[in-house]
Amino acid sequence: MKIVIIGGVAGGASAAARARRLSEKAEILLLQSGPDVSFASCGMPYFIGNEITDRKSMAVQTPESLHRTLNIEVRVLSTVTDIKTDEKTITVRNDAKSEVYTEAYDHLILAVGAAPFKPPIPGIDRPGLFSLRNLQDMDQIYAWIEKKQKELGDGDMHCVVAGAGFIGLEMVEQLVHRNMNVTLVEAMPQIMGPIDVEMAAILHRDLEAHGVDVIVNDPIASFVEAPNDPESSILTLKSGKVLPAAQLTILGLGVRPDTDVIKQAGIEVTPRGHIVVDETLHTSATDVWAVGDAVEIINPILDEKWAVPLAGPANRQGRMVADNIFLETKRKYKGTWGVSIVRSFELYAACVGLNEKLLKAKGLPYSVVHIHPNDHAGYYPGAEKVHLKLIFDPKSGKIYGAQIVGKAGVDKRIDVIATAMQGNLTVEDLAELELSYAPPTGSAKDAVNYAGMAAQNTVEGLVSQVQWTELETLASDPSTVILDVRNPGEIEGNGPLVPTALNIPLGELRSRLNEVPRDKKVVVSCASGQRAYYACRILKQNGFPDVQNLAGAFMTTSFGRQTTAYVL
Repeated sequence: MKIVIIGGVAGGASAAARARRLSEKAEILLLQSGPDVSFASCGMPYFIGNEITDRKSMAVQTPESLHRTLNIEVRVLSTVTDIKTDEKTITVRNDAKSEVYTEAYDHLILAVGAAPFKPPIPGIDRPGLFSLRNLQDMDQIYAWIEKKQKELGDGDMHCVVAGAGFIGLEMVEQLVHRNMNVTLVEAMPQIMGPIDVEMAAILHRDLEAHGVDVIVNDPIASFVEAPNDPESSILTLKSGKVLPAAQLTILGLGVRPDTDVIKQAGIEVTPRGHIVVDETLHTSATDVWAVGDAVEIINPILDEKWAVPLAGPANRQGRMVADNIFLETKRKYKGTWGVSIVRSFELYAACVGLNEKLLKAKGLPYSVVHIHPNDHAGYYPGAEKVHLKLIFDPKSGKIYGAQIVGKAGVDKRIDVIATAMQGNLTVEDLAELELSYAPPTGSAKDAVNYAGMAAQNTVEGLVSQVQWTELETLASDPSTVILDVRNPGEIEGNGPLVPTALNIPLGELRSRLNEVPRDKKVVVSCASGQRAYYACRILKQNGFPDVQNLAGAFMTTSFGRQTTAYVL
């Protein structure tokens, strides 16, 4: 059997390695258009920022190492220009030798990945503008920074990062670490699109605290040569705002599937260019499989197709395709949940599943809880807040998604929730999970338990909630009273929730129930949510007919309000 794999990195290299472990006799040929077959693409920003210093470590595997350990033939600088699925052949252009040849296959695996999106903005091909897809891009950016810092001096270089997704935030952090002045420009109304606006606002505020100029909801309109400096660019935004001359611009404007050759071969793709596969990752063509960033796969929450360019799913898909070629029992890909995390200075932001934006677009009913517990026991030194948003079905308690921002423990908690979702657990199950506890690492009631309990209270009707986006409307409604159960000193130090809020500290509420109107809707808030829930239970059990809790209380509301750039 002869297996030809187009593309290495995550999916292709995993498929090749697994295929060899399953068959010593198979002929395995891996073709890579660039000079590197398997490299640490997710680590490239950290090399540029000097956090990773060993350049050799960025090449995870070489053609020589793959041939030596796995007897896999690897041809780099080899671009596939044509696929004939009826003849089971491909045409390859070897860029190093300037030759073109035909190669036959028994099974073809497409691991072509995604290419940086480069919109037709005037001046986008100017010097000093870079995308970051491979190690050659990384080396060029690193060399450009070294050159410019020598010319300008330390601290005088201005950089623009266009696009505030994962790569954009990682590059911002690393450029600041290299003592550069950084502007982050995002065309959408918020940074970090996979999470919702009030969670993204935490990152936004932190970026500004680190000296980053953050501009949202304002696409780049043009790049022009800076006066007296042909290697710097003046960026003009759609609003007309003109940025200072930038000596470096990183284009992190998203990716698109690199599937032009696949389309030409007649293999089915979506309107956006993603390869269509069945549950075994087989394409519409006989004995042709596809994995990785270019593939559209199942969203298991919605039971619909989506595309998620992540390294973890690509690796697992590559392994699965090799299994399905060699093993009698065909493995079925269960879908991608979109578990992801990014570090931005001291903060980590992680998410899984669906966000509110997508649920609203789908018209699905959902509920949300916001909690703000400590990452470990509060009495143990160094405790930091973890901001956790849990989204779920208001009737069944099915978990739709979660978002977490904090300094510590973010990764383990998003992984627990992601595992729970993949095991079809509900919010009630989250409340009952047995998780490890020691004062330096967690609490006896972990943040995951706490989120599950808060959601369970909502599902079971112990409390009803309103969201921070509803507060201004409710505050102006004469039939509603906003009750703030914080202590007066907290309000003086942090500001009022709304100017008209009634303030009765939780400890005084039972003795002052007569001050709360019984003929109005009562919306209760505190600092982070726990005392407001207690207050809701007191009011409901004392006969107040319409009591609602402000989800996430003052803390979540302040995040959502903290920048006027965010418009829902």
